[in-house]
Amino acid sequence: MQTLFAWDFNERESKDIDEIIKQNFEQFAPNFDDHGFVEALVKGVIEHITDINAYIVKYATEWPLDQITIVDRNVLRLGIYELVFDEKIPAKVAINEAIEIAKAFGGDSSGKFVNGVLGAIMKEMPQKEVDKENEQKAAAEAANPVVEAAA
Repeated sequence: MQTLFAWDFNERESKDIDEIIKQNFEQFAPNFDDHGFVEALVKGVIEHITDINAYIVKYATEWPLDQITIVDRNVLRLGIYELVFDEKIPAKVAINEAIEIAKAFGGDSSGKFVNGVLGAIMKEMPQKEVDKENEQKAAAEAANPVVEAAA
């Protein structure tokens, strides 16, 4: 979120993104060892920024994109990327993580705002494949319970 914030604050210069990521790791998380995860998320958001912004405009109808605080706007971008474009992250996890980040870094109503926007998007999108697979596994396990042998 800090990288997306800095990127947005500096007028979204994509050429600077690798340097922003590097600086954020050095300043805020020098011992964090999953640089690939962060880089994939940030670059995924930037790659899909036009589509992500369209989701924000469509689902945050009361707020023009440029009037949403930089923190809330980028938490939404990250949440929408994970919710819509990253098949590996379950929808509920994407939403819950975005809400927690909004509460930690945003204003008093940021968590509710992010929850409302992402919840509305989730209601209208097809269920993610990961969520479908997990539900199918749970249903199969429920249908075939392991029975312990009587002693």
